[in-house]
Amino acid sequence: MKLNLLLAGLLTSAAFAAAAMTTTASAVELHFVSGATGDDLAFYAEMFKKYTEKTGDTVTVVPMPSSTTDQFAQYKLWLAAGNSDIDVYQTDVIWAPQLADQFLDLTDAAKDVVKDHFPSIIQSQTVNGKLVALPAFTDAPALYYRKDLLEKYKQPVPKTWEEMAASAKIVQDGERAAGNKDIWGFVFQGNAYEGLTCDALEWVKSAGGGQIVEPDGTISINNPKAAAALELIKTWVNTISPPGVLAYQEEESRGVWQTGNAVFMRNWPYAYSLGNGADSKVKGLFDVTTLPDGGGGSAATLGGWNVAVSKYSKNPDAATKLAMWIASAEFQKERAVKRSNLPTIVALYDDADVAKAQPIIPQWKNVFLNAVPRPSAPTKVKYNEVSSDFWSAVHDTLSGNGSAADNLEALEAKLTELKGAGW
Repeated sequence: MKLNLLLAGLLTSAAFAAAAMTTTASAVELHFVSGATGDDLAFYAEMFKKYTEKTGDTVTVVPMPSSTTDQFAQYKLWLAAGNSDIDVYQTDVIWAPQLADQFLDLTDAAKDVVKDHFPSIIQSQTVNGKLVALPAFTDAPALYYRKDLLEKYKQPVPKTWEEMAASAKIVQDGERAAGNKDIWGFVFQGNAYEGLTCDALEWVKSAGGGQIVEPDGTISINNPKAAAALELIKTWVNTISPPGVLAYQEEESRGVWQTGNAVFMRNWPYAYSLGNGADSKVKGLFDVTTLPDGGGGSAATLGGWNVAVSKYSKNPDAATKLAMWIASAEFQKERAVKRSNLPTIVALYDDADVAKAQPIIPQWKNVFLNAVPRPSAPTKVKYNEVSSDFWSAVHDTLSGNGSAADNLEALEAKLTELKGAGW
């Protein structure tokens, strides 16, 4: 398979001329694969144009679906086939244990810069002493809220899920009575995919119901607090959340929010800068806070994306150089300023330019204090199956297909079987 998917506009004729001046006999074309959320592709086009001007190497962006589940499936197919057309992969924080054997060890290449990144993120990408990927940006979700509407209806910024639901209903009913029939109280990621694992882990963990599988490998999901949390969320569907929320991923949630048709939204940091974009109906009208407490504290799923070099790349040195640049302070600062993505380089949280362009980024440290990892470490290569079984049980519950208690009991049996087969 030969990939010739150079993004339109990636290189202007002027950039080609500049590249030609710096290109040497060693200049190569590299292929970088990335998911598509928000305006990621436009951002990469701009940045890789700069990279060509710097190095002479050109970078073809191979876009993927926005669903991380679909991305992971495609990655596995390519890597299993030893595909040499892809040089650098953008990888989710949870994929390192599952794909480690397919990527180059970047330990030596990054030995002088790993100290600049959050140690926990470097650790998450290290498998059996091998640095599988370099951190590109980190993620933890927050609760977005319409500060104008909360002020209008004299509602507090919610600290608990119950407070959020109550305020959502009050504002939703008030706005509909005033003529806005399309507004909803709360949008989230309810589709049956990895995003629902993230949302549901937060609900369960914040209710004191554990982390699905605990760090020591104990299967903890089948408990009354976890079941109660899911039953609570089920009552929101078609009351404060649209019935279609059960098909929403991040972009569908953002679409409703950004057109002014939601009071609250659970989403990742990338939605902040887009929500303040020129085409956004909520520009300047919202703020963010930590996800609400469900009785056991606030919980925000640790996310983040990294860059890994395929061991099948025909140009491993050039690919490693590209990965290092994507993980660099220069690239991360541009991403923070233009995309509101959270840096993994600690010093950038104190950077004046970042704070001026995205005042929310320094504040996001409070969100990270409540970050909870998905159970990819204890379940290792079985994580994808564990997550799929979990989100399926949650989706069934929210859809009215069985009670939470019954679905979690069945889930426990499935996970016990997976564990018995060897994590």
